[in-house]
Amino acid sequence: MNSTMAKFGYPNTLIKEYAHWALLLRPQQATLGALVLICKDESDTFSNITLEAFSELKEIAAAIERHLGHCFSYDKINYLMLMMVDKDVHFHVLPRYAHPRFFEEEKFIDPGWPGPPDLAQANKVGEMTNKMILHTLQQAFAERIS
Repeated sequence: MNSTMAKFGYPNTLIKEYAHWALLLRPQQATLGALVLICKDESDTFSNITLEAFSELKEIAAAIERHLGHCFSYDKINYLMLMMVDKDVHFHVLPRYAHPRFFEEEKFIDPGWPGPPDLAQANKVGEMTNKMILHTLQQAFAERIS
């Protein structure tokens, strides 16, 4: 486990672990279903991750888009690789919504829509709602929805 995985709550926020990546629920839900995809390779630059990690990324991106679409019907999806604070290679995966979404009776907005995502604004939801989002995604990834 690297420091970025620890910062984002691994293993408590783990949706699915792959050979070279860990997919976590982002504790601050900038948008409904916001995730963090973290490379487990010891690298602080994208170009230095292993060929196997690059190869696995295609499969993971397809699964993310399929499962987030099934669970939350996003309008667009953004992958942000910022690495300004956390040095390990990782993406913030943000489903984007033109209109508010409701989950577990909580309202989720996308404050940056239609522009860039606003990571400074998080939907204020309770711990139980975050656990339900996590559970929903864990089930979706376990069931291999096509």
